[in-house]
Amino acid sequence: MLAQACALCAKAARLSARKLTAAPADDLIQEAERIRAEAVSLIDEDPLAYRAVIEQSRRPPGAARDAGLAAALSDAAEVPLRIIELSVPAAGLAAVLAAECKPALRGDVITAGELAGAAARAAAALVAINLAAAPDDPRHARARDMVAAIERELADRGGASR
Repeated sequence: MLAQACALCAKAARLSARKLTAAPADDLIQEAERIRAEAVSLIDEDPLAYRAVIEQSRRPPGAARDAGLAAALSDAAEVPLRIIELSVPAAGLAAVLAAECKPALRGDVITAGELAGAAARAAAALVAINLAAAPDDPRHARARDMVAAIERELADRGGASR
């Protein structure tokens, strides 16, 4: 979802280059492509991070298993947290472009904003699941705060349909 959002932003920036005033099109394109590339790399990292959870859950019950499983779940929360972190600037790009792109591309960047928001919300659910046994972990609040910031950005800049 996030990679697609960034691809749509890059497309809109390329095709709206002459109309953009908030930032040069090249800067917007480069940022969208940077985020997209990092989001794509996380596709491979996520199953690797979760593999440790599966391995720990197969160990015989006991304190060592419980500690190992807690550590593996904590580590597994990092990939979806990174997705949320990347969704913040992606939603910002979509919001800027929604306000400034060619009118024919506004639907693309509204969709990009919605995809970035959806990626963040889905990733926040995974963070909450992975950290369910650690309710005081500050990453719960961090994930919620970033998702809320994305929603505000899209609403404030007209990049969301809500």
